[in-house]
Amino acid sequence: MRSSKFCLHPVGDTPSSCRLFDAIVSHCVPVIVSDQIELPFEDELDYTEFSIFFSMKEALKPGYMVNQLRQISKERWLEMWRRLKNISHHFEFQYPPKKEDAVNMLWRQVKHKLPGVELAVHRNRRLKIPEWWSRRR
Repeated sequence: MRSSKFCLHPVGDTPSSCRLFDAIVSHCVPVIVSDQIELPFEDELDYTEFSIFFSMKEALKPGYMVNQLRQISKERWLEMWRRLKNISHHFEFQYPPKKEDAVNMLWRQVKHKLPGVELAVHRNRRLKIPEWWSRRR
């Protein structure tokens, strides 16, 4: 990965995988193939600055992805590569954890998602669905 310019990250059978982390810490521009992917730390990082995205439909067109990747200028690739070097520490696990490392970023993600989860729990307690509604299905 360290010697590659682009690293393919196809959609898998799980929402996440280590391939993306490996590509980023190797400073290899991720080529993400997915129509709906939840990316780690996406609320804090703009993946379009250091990744390339293709839909499943685009990926299935013979030669399309290769042609698009070949059209990326050296300057654009260098810009993405520099951005990768600047953000890769967010994807590295340290012991003990350091500010802005993967552990710190994960806890921040939990902190951001927790209010939404708590809101859903509170709404479920408050909202009562009549029995006749569940029998209709």
